[in-house]
Amino acid sequence: MELKDIKGIGLQLEKKLNNINIYNVEDLVEYYPFRYNFINITSIRKATENDNVTIKATIVDTPKVSYIKRNFNRLSFKAISEDIIMNVVIFNRAFLKTHLVIGKEVLLIGKYNSLKNAFTASDIKFNITENKIEPVYHLVEGLTNNNLIKLINESLKYNVYHDHIPNNYLLKYNFISKKEALNFIHFPKNVEEIKAAQLRLKYEELFEFMFKINYLKKINTKSKGIKRDISSESKQNFISNLPFTLTKDQLTAIDDIYNDLVRPTRMNRLVLGDVGSGKTIVATYAIYLNYLSGYQSALMAPTEILAEQHYKSLNKILEPFNIKIGLLTGSLKKKEKDLILEDLKNGDINLIIGTHALLSEGVNFHNLGLVVTDEQHRFGVGQRNTLRDKGITPDVLYLSATPIPRTYALTIYGDLDLSIIKTKPQGRLETITKVKSESEIKDVLYKMLEELKLNHQIYVVSPLIENNQELDLKSVFDLKEKLNLAFNNQVNIGILHGKLKNSEKEEIMQDFKTGKIKILISTTVIEVGIDVPNSTMIVIYNAERFGLATLHQLRGRVGRNSLQSYCFLISNKEIERLKVLEESNDGFYISEKDYELRGQGDLFGVRQSGDMSFKIANLKEDYQILLQTQKDSKEYLDSENYKNDDYYNQVIENISIIN
Repeated sequence: MELKDIKGIGLQLEKKLNNINIYNVEDLVEYYPFRYNFINITSIRKATENDNVTIKATIVDTPKVSYIKRNFNRLSFKAISEDIIMNVVIFNRAFLKTHLVIGKEVLLIGKYNSLKNAFTASDIKFNITENKIEPVYHLVEGLTNNNLIKLINESLKYNVYHDHIPNNYLLKYNFISKKEALNFIHFPKNVEEIKAAQLRLKYEELFEFMFKINYLKKINTKSKGIKRDISSESKQNFISNLPFTLTKDQLTAIDDIYNDLVRPTRMNRLVLGDVGSGKTIVATYAIYLNYLSGYQSALMAPTEILAEQHYKSLNKILEPFNIKIGLLTGSLKKKEKDLILEDLKNGDINLIIGTHALLSEGVNFHNLGLVVTDEQHRFGVGQRNTLRDKGITPDVLYLSATPIPRTYALTIYGDLDLSIIKTKPQGRLETITKVKSESEIKDVLYKMLEELKLNHQIYVVSPLIENNQELDLKSVFDLKEKLNLAFNNQVNIGILHGKLKNSEKEEIMQDFKTGKIKILISTTVIEVGIDVPNSTMIVIYNAERFGLATLHQLRGRVGRNSLQSYCFLISNKEIERLKVLEESNDGFYISEKDYELRGQGDLFGVRQSGDMSFKIANLKEDYQILLQTQKDSKEYLDSENYKNDDYYNQVIENISIIN
């Protein structure tokens, strides 16, 4: 059933729904709330600074709107509640101004600071309801929460949804029906209904995911690949030409890859390594073996900066073997690109390195035998398969620098063979990490000055681009102004953030790599892969806003040479949690701690682009459900009962098409 068939959905609204991945009525009813407002009206006199409360209030003056930036506004007004006249502020709700007239009674949801007599609202309600559970959805501009609730309510009347849990498991776990679950999740009367709906819907989503994983694992073990005849001496030849000694974990990964490539079945391996552990050299070994067998290789990186880094480093390593390498990125001139494409098609290029430009229709290979995907979770499964399908049966090697506990990795990457690299190359000093409060910032500035005098470079990280008074976070622009003041405008400071054009990002990073920029203030766009060995210090503001895994990834931008490096975490909150990073530089240990300490975090930012985007399940919170669905879906697959299920037959057909 199409969206336009639902009452109230016109062309403009349909486009807005498309922007949040709602393309049909089933998508609409399966667009779940990310939280709930439990509307229990309380007295403002009982409100404490850290509590989220709902109070009745009356507007006593005309609201004012101020625009902090083009897409960021602040609505403020005065309201009275129980004889207390307070200043109310709410962000990005300028459209409410006309509705907030003097004398109107409203519900304010948010936090009250009695010392400042200020109420920071997260929402304002005009329908006064004493007790109610209201779903809250992720929205886009022009689509309100109330509008979405009405559309979902209308859509549920049509029963346009499918039950994807096989009957025997519905009975085994006594799940409520899909119809009940959808009604409970969107319009709950109590917490028990929310819990029952969430359990049933999470199980369904994870069952289908693990069914796909188990099926892929089953067919991958039978998938025919290129049978290579490679002598064991070739491994030693590669190792002896390296200007450094490989670690034990690197040698184990190399053995894994060698054994994969000499088998007649297709390699489908993930190399999971900590930051700076040397995954690239392991991938280079695979490329070398593939070259000895007479086949071409492709290495795909998520950014031009990373692709260029690989091009330079692999040219040095592979120079003794006369392997011809090409670089293909979106910024190449047409003449240069055409020449590379011709050489690639003719087989004159043995290894092509590039960004998603490698996926373009005009990119053709002579005999592609190996596909290496760096930071593989940045690419969706469709993108990866597009490149893989440019060969006949090429072997596939994925790289990821997101360290996660082995037990979790074996589950969510169950369709891949796994090599884990923990140990770091010799000669690397452990990065010294210190947690500092904002009152200790002078100590950090003095240390920055010391590093600058040694002609070293520094990263400074901020979590936001613009000021947000509600969260009281430092912005990259504020930080630049303050650092210019601290260093008397004598240091060249650059700013890098996600809203810049790609060409602007590349130019700034190039200036940083060449040493023109001494301090780079950035958001987390530097999180993965950037390699500037002269950078010896990273300062992360509002560190409590990040998960430990992300902080460890950020810290990995320094300590990439034999120089002593430093990481300073600036925060007045969650000091004990942050001190885990003072204790250890081991990403796998840190990821375990992240699981223990952080209820909702960013650890499973992995594999979310295209092939692991869940509507309601959370791999960290719902890991026990995931383990059960892994077992149940394998049982279902092995029993072959799925052959009588039209839906799972279609799932398998879709997997077969892309696989």
